Amino acid sequence: MTTTPQETKCKPRYRRVILKLSGESFSHAGERGINMDEVAHIAKQAFAAQQLGCEVGVVIGGGNILRGAQFKSSNAGIQEATAHYMGMLATVINGLALQDALESLGCQTRLMTAIHMDGVAEPYIRRRAKRHLEKGRIVILAAGTGSPFVTTDTAAAQRALELDAEILLKATRVDGVFSEDPERNPHAVLYRNLTYDVVLEKNLRVMDSTAIAQCMEHKMPILVFNYGKEGNIERAICGDAVGTIITST
Repeated sequence: MTTTPQETKCKPRYRRVILKLSGESFSHAGERGINMDEVAHIAKQAFAAQQLGCEVGVVIGGGNILRGAQFKSSNAGIQEATAHYMGMLATVINGLALQDALESLGCQTRLMTAIHMDGVAEPYIRRRAKRHLEKGRIVILAAGTGSPFVTTDTAAAQRALELDAEILLKATRVDGVFSEDPERNPHAVLYRNLTYDVVLEKNLRVMDSTAIAQCMEHKMPILVFNYGKEGNIERAICGDAVGTIITST
């Protein structure tokens, strides 16, 4: 039987990656909460990428459930640090949903949290996380860094560095980094290659500036791409020209 190009599995360009998913990727655009069809779509792509032979760690946000920043200027009586902890717990809820979606496909996983909650997940320990990856498990990293006032973008950069990933994959709803918001301006220009300096100078809305600076300091490349397009996670891991690559040169 002749194998079609679509059936040909690539050799992964990267041995180990960290995939950063926003909480909003777990719900329909403009909605809140968890939509399991969306979660299943992401799980299917992540598992297919892992099946190529790449070690995959996932850092997950919680904005579909709660953002700590939403209480910042409110008079709700909730301190900002408390609100950030609430946001971290939201990421654990998303992590549990993704874990079950992956395991329903036959994928081995481990959910690890920066805040200890032994009844539902393992505590995040760097060496243990690396060992899980080496054994072919997708490791879901929740609760950010475990500290308030730190975004999950920065947590993703931190975990990519700690776990010796070769690239940080930032999954978004658009095709990469644009000169302006493409959902508001259809004429916005898509950049294919950027440097960390340009991202910071132009204040491009990719990740928070702390995450960008951390990746720049340690020369961790970032690929921003559209996870909504079927197979894009696999293409990103294979090194195909998807999205926007951010490097030092």
